[in-house]
Amino acid sequence: MKNLVIVESPTKARTISKFLGDDYVIKASMGHIIDLPKSKLGVDVEHDFTPQYEPVLAKAEVVSDLEKSAEKAEQIILATDPDREGEAIASHVRDVLASSEKIKIGDKKFRRIVFHEITKEAIDEALKNPRDVDTNLVNAQTARRVLDRLVGYKLSPLLWKKVRRGLSAGRVQSIALRLIVEREREIEKFKKEKYWTIHVFLKKTDAKEPTEFELVDINDQKIEEKESFDLYDGKYQITKTSIKSDEYADEIISMLSKSEFTVEDVSQKETKRSPLPPFTTSTLQQEASRRFSYSGKRTMSIAQKLYEEGFITYHRTDSVTIGSAAIFALRGYAEKEFGKNYVPEKPRFYKTKQKLAQEAHEAIRPTNVNLPQSTVDSQLGKDAVKLYDLIFKRAVASQMADAIIESTSVFALAKNSQSYRLKANGSVLKFPGFLKLNPQALNDNLLPDFKVGEKLLSEKVDKIEHETPPPPRYNDASLIATLEEKGIGRPSTYATIIGTIEERQYVEKEEGRFAPTNVGIAVNDFLVANFSTVDDIPFTAEMEDQLDSIVHEGKPWVPIIRTFYTPFEKILEKVEDAPRVKIEVEETDEICPTCGAKLVIRVGRFGKFLACSTFPKCRFTKPFVNETQFTCPKDGGKIVIKKTKKGRRFYGCSNYPKCDFAAWKLSDIKKSPKE
Repeated sequence: MKNLVIVESPTKARTISKFLGDDYVIKASMGHIIDLPKSKLGVDVEHDFTPQYEPVLAKAEVVSDLEKSAEKAEQIILATDPDREGEAIASHVRDVLASSEKIKIGDKKFRRIVFHEITKEAIDEALKNPRDVDTNLVNAQTARRVLDRLVGYKLSPLLWKKVRRGLSAGRVQSIALRLIVEREREIEKFKKEKYWTIHVFLKKTDAKEPTEFELVDINDQKIEEKESFDLYDGKYQITKTSIKSDEYADEIISMLSKSEFTVEDVSQKETKRSPLPPFTTSTLQQEASRRFSYSGKRTMSIAQKLYEEGFITYHRTDSVTIGSAAIFALRGYAEKEFGKNYVPEKPRFYKTKQKLAQEAHEAIRPTNVNLPQSTVDSQLGKDAVKLYDLIFKRAVASQMADAIIESTSVFALAKNSQSYRLKANGSVLKFPGFLKLNPQALNDNLLPDFKVGEKLLSEKVDKIEHETPPPPRYNDASLIATLEEKGIGRPSTYATIIGTIEERQYVEKEEGRFAPTNVGIAVNDFLVANFSTVDDIPFTAEMEDQLDSIVHEGKPWVPIIRTFYTPFEKILEKVEDAPRVKIEVEETDEICPTCGAKLVIRVGRFGKFLACSTFPKCRFTKPFVNETQFTCPKDGGKIVIKKTKKGRRFYGCSNYPKCDFAAWKLSDIKKSPKE
């Protein structure tokens, strides 16, 4: 055997083997083969924070197999993923094999290759351009691993003492939790305000159907008002009108009902809408959340399979650039499918907005734009097809022509004792451009041919009551967007961050949005009160910049960790004397059958449960059933909120197993809620 190629996973190994000949043997390391120990800190804080790596016991057979293959090979090629984690795995594999006492490596050469798509062309090119393991990338991964271990393993025991046993904390996860808790409190403090909009249905004398106009000015004064609020993560702006009472709305309706309406102005303008850049890790997770309600974890799991099977480029990236060959292929596909006028004269190039974009990556795109989607379906199933289709269309659209939209605004004027100006908006898609790929976006709102000065007939004057909405709770998409905007964590870690705070029962999802549990609130408040300089957006973002500087500027990692740890250690000593935090419980009207006290809702390792309020005096508990106001469309039973084994919420009938009705969303329950 001349060449041993080492990758992370068996799937990736199988895909690569299709492109390499008999001179290559491909083996999988199954991820990391050494790691920090789980039972202790594993970082020598007295000696430059040296990580005390240990062999992963579950990988003993894997390492033994790698050693046997390495001994027979003339060259060992490290082909792990093209990011910091992949670089660290390559470094660890090299070090373990080179220092093995079971085999003689001798003068065999280790070579590192990277590729961003698993295709023959990409692999052949990588083999022509091998390099050494990138020390800066390895150091950056080491620093992040050490930093997160120090925070997690130092804070978690404190939480056991001060909040509750079994809890844990993480550097970046704590910021995600704080965002959710702060938002919940901002919602609670928000004072809703009612306002009204006025709508008049006007039509031309020769028209069959009226056009809806909305009141915008009274006596040349705009009635639209904007109000801005300072939130923990930035500004929140709401739009309302100056019509603040039902009586005032009725007064306006009365005046408009007696008015004549004339077209005051008609303005038309042509606007261009350009396609969005191809997906990055963050934008893919956000769009999959919006379109399919996929969690970040689910999206990344599907994307991993698509990448390892060779269908898409590497899915952990914050770059929006595309290689020239890929641009040529995407433009060719668009021209073949839709025509020459659907492709701009020059290729589109996108610039990454991220301050320190992931090193040398491309955006996420299909590796073969002409591949039938049935191939993906046959290998990976419907979920993979949905995500692949999203990636495919976004990539192709990014190289297509602008959509041309003709926008029309019509202003009507009513005058009596006061003047009232109303507005109707319409738009027509003159040329679909990239929107040809997305037919549901081709809805026209064509207005009649209004002429300035013509009289209009009033068919109905109506009012609509509104309420100023509080800032919305975060969902997967908005939380990921905020983390990225604030520079918290890496795009490849967002799914893990969100999954961790869900698994720890710090937050739960209600209708697809995150709400903190009482346990999550208690943990957050303890961390904010005692570690405010650590558990805050600016500090965490600055820490991310420092970690990135190891890669981009070659800075040594030990001084960066020391600068953080020295003051952090002093805070830890002070907090030992901090008071214990009490977790608030939610009271219910149910009575304990054992002692007659009230039952309360508590949050345990596996979620909510009912317990006696006198605990530990009375230890009665029973499962918590979260009822809704909806009835089962199959048997009329109550619809309750349940969870799958993996923690995903769904709605099911309380009469299960007699009735097996289940739905992922309340909107899927067709029967109306009880009055």
